[in-house]
Amino acid sequence: MPLSWNEIKSRALAFSKDWADASNEDAQAKPFLIAFFEVFGITNKRIASFEHAVKKYGGGAGYVDLFWPGILLIEMKSRGKSLDRAYTQALDYFPGIPERDLPRHVLVCDFAHFRLYDLLNNTVSECALAELHQHVRLFGFIAGYQTQVIRPQDPINIDAAKRMGRLHDALKAIGYGGRPLELYLVRLLFCLFAEDTGIFEKRQFQDYIEQRTHADGSDLAHHLATLFHVLNTSHENRLKNLDEQLAAFAYINGKLFELLLPPAGFDTAMREALLDLCGLDWSRISPAIFGSLFQSIMDDKARRNLGAHYTSEENIQRLIKSLFLDALWVEFEKIRKNRNRLFEFHKKLRTLHFLDPACGCGNFLVITYRELRLLELEVLRAAYSGGQMALDVHQLIAVDVDQFYGFEIEDFPAQIAQVALWLTDHQMNIKVSEEFGAYFARIPLTHSATIVHGNALQLDWNAVLPATACSYVLGNPPFVGHHYQNKEQKDDQCRVMAAIPAHGVLDFVANWYVKTVDYLRMNVEIFAGFVSTNFICQGEQVSILWGYLLAQGVRINFAHRTFRWSNEASGKAAVHCVIVGFALKNGSDKTIYEYAEMAGEPHPLVAKISIPI
Repeated sequence: MPLSWNEIKSRALAFSKDWADASNEDAQAKPFLIAFFEVFGITNKRIASFEHAVKKYGGGAGYVDLFWPGILLIEMKSRGKSLDRAYTQALDYFPGIPERDLPRHVLVCDFAHFRLYDLLNNTVSECALAELHQHVRLFGFIAGYQTQVIRPQDPINIDAAKRMGRLHDALKAIGYGGRPLELYLVRLLFCLFAEDTGIFEKRQFQDYIEQRTHADGSDLAHHLATLFHVLNTSHENRLKNLDEQLAAFAYINGKLFELLLPPAGFDTAMREALLDLCGLDWSRISPAIFGSLFQSIMDDKARRNLGAHYTSEENIQRLIKSLFLDALWVEFEKIRKNRNRLFEFHKKLRTLHFLDPACGCGNFLVITYRELRLLELEVLRAAYSGGQMALDVHQLIAVDVDQFYGFEIEDFPAQIAQVALWLTDHQMNIKVSEEFGAYFARIPLTHSATIVHGNALQLDWNAVLPATACSYVLGNPPFVGHHYQNKEQKDDQCRVMAAIPAHGVLDFVANWYVKTVDYLRMNVEIFAGFVSTNFICQGEQVSILWGYLLAQGVRINFAHRTFRWSNEASGKAAVHCVIVGFALKNGSDKTIYEYAEMAGEPHPLVAKISIPI
């Protein structure tokens, strides 16, 4: 577990004093760097190689002072020597380093000064040895703290999905398929995230594969099966003579590694494909959209238009902001300076429960959870702005993944949704760790979202999440026109809409409106909102669907007029959508969001009456 920032600062002060007179590269560089890493709780055994041999630019041989593959390259110089020259020398080593091992950071140092280059964000930071304690957060990635803005449009999301797709194809080609293949890839996905987000140590998963398995991949499946078993076994129940490298892995729990899978098989190329996946920085990847991308790799046709049929984060934000998020922020701003009311508001956040009855890979739930955690963090900042800090960070955080529920008709996306929420939880816990100076992780996993694999149109929603406990229903039910429904979908529609004449002309998404209204009758305090095709608000569908819903007491509290579906994929789906927020009671405000251009930003207009659009 990473050290607290206070401990790191204390160690940095002692380090600066101990090494104040160091100056000689040849004699003192290695012990200096060993002591430097110990400031961050990293022992010599966990540091990568000193004097690492590589081919330099131009073909000559060179030796890197310290190389941590994929993470950090350090070039030391004697006191007073040029750090610019040291950086140039460091870059000369890059052509001789495999692509997956290229470091994100380069550190050059002359004992008196540190200069850190972040090659991903293209930033340079510098501090003197004596000031190291004031700048230790620059080196948080060494200790296990690493926060960054997750950009859904980042091309790494697509790249990661494509690489995972190649591994999927290779495993499928040897006859490893079906549900075992899906579970296998979900477990690998978790491990890849884990070693880049602090659940595992840096490169722990990659090093285990590189150091303990044969280059031809012949024993890789055996080692992965053993690792999966270890991850599902608490430390006290593991074998006393367990291999030291395996024993160092955290206990995960959460039932993710519980099921015993059939043995897989790997060859040289497949082992390399997995190591290439390890070489990506998974901390940059958005769980909110990667789940949908990951699902699409299972289908060759979907992969050709990778990511074209999932709701973008932008569209999710449009729904959740209108449904509840903007109102929560307004409420928070009103009480920001009242500490007692902040505590009550914080308790309120913990009582909220969210249901997505067509959750797919969970992107609506993931974004909702992330935004709720960000609001909670602001509440904690305001509550402890006077410097009063709780001693136990775990007691500060109330919002958790067990507030989230979903239904999904396919098994694999349901599994992805579960894992995506855990991954998002850990990303947010790292933010909390940064804020409060003490490392915070919910490992082993004890709480989980409730994601039910089943047909939402046939399930009893109240049996999964009692309506009396639900706060919001939200999501993006399937876009299937009435002409394209299969027999099972038509049968479901007949059951759900038995009370609606001429329901056969309605789009499939209309079933979720009707089913939701039945659920809302058990708790009129629930508010709901769906992204839908705009056809349900046009033509003959209006009188059939909305005539029935309004007669049931439905009130429309907000609506987004037609806008163009957008996402981050290269092949963008040409779908026109609306968002409708509804309940069995009137909201405090009624808003119509207009779009001057269908691909543009919404403009809110206050409405006085509740009517379909």
